[in-house]
Amino acid sequence: MVDTSRPFPETPAATLADVFESACLAELRAIKPGNVHVFADGHGMVVDDFVQSARAAAPVIAQPGLSVGQRILYAVEATWEAVACNTNLGIVLLAAPLIHAASRGIALKEVLDGLTKADAADAYRAIRLASPAGLGKSARHDVGEEPHVTLLEAMREAEERDRIARQYARGYDDIINLGLPFHRQAMARWDNESWATTAVYLGFLACFPDTHVVRKHGVMIAESLQIEARHHLEAFLACDNPKTYLGELLRFDTHLKARGLNPGTSADLTVATELVVSLEKVVR
Repeated sequence: MVDTSRPFPETPAATLADVFESACLAELRAIKPGNVHVFADGHGMVVDDFVQSARAAAPVIAQPGLSVGQRILYAVEATWEAVACNTNLGIVLLAAPLIHAASRGIALKEVLDGLTKADAADAYRAIRLASPAGLGKSARHDVGEEPHVTLLEAMREAEERDRIARQYARGYDDIINLGLPFHRQAMARWDNESWATTAVYLGFLACFPDTHVVRKHGVMIAESLQIEARHHLEAFLACDNPKTYLGELLRFDTHLKARGLNPGTSADLTVATELVVSLEKVVR
């Protein structure tokens, strides 16, 4: 189990770039109803947009000597140059502290506690560049303004309305206490990385309303989606052979995309889970 207070072993930049890209590609290879994956494009984006984004962002986010905020900003800038759309803002926000901890051989908690106003300023610039759908305005620490607080303080302010911000505020508790157990359960049952990734994604979608869906479509629709996902998760995990449930997942995928529902936060959390899994393998 990941302990956020224990240091990561110091890991070379090239290895971290490979780990980041591998986590992004692993998520694309798994079916994720409502999101983009190798079984189906969607929401005006294609799989190759995400492949190119991963390749562009990987060496930048892992570059030695950067702050967390710089890792976020430069990775989003590299992504924008590659595909000119927001494919990975949430992924980058979640990955940057993990990559930073492994790059310097320090604990994730130390990274989060040490975030600065400069990190917040860089992250705000990255968010404005990516311009995620449904961003809206905030009464305090709005990303359209220059921050007067650290990035951790800004994330704490946003944690009730944004599950990615909650990871900063709560020490990545969803990744550690939900994502990783779902992944380990599925791997123990099926020993297949793609099916384990699908289990992680459905697990996040079933455990709480996806905050990307909340921002775009409202709480009621997000909660209804959560109930649907819970049904599919239970049925999926009950399968001796997950392939027998593929048709149901594809129908669920088509149904969500026809309604314009993209559970992007659950997908971002899934990539972060894959990143932690990959980091654990590297340091064994």
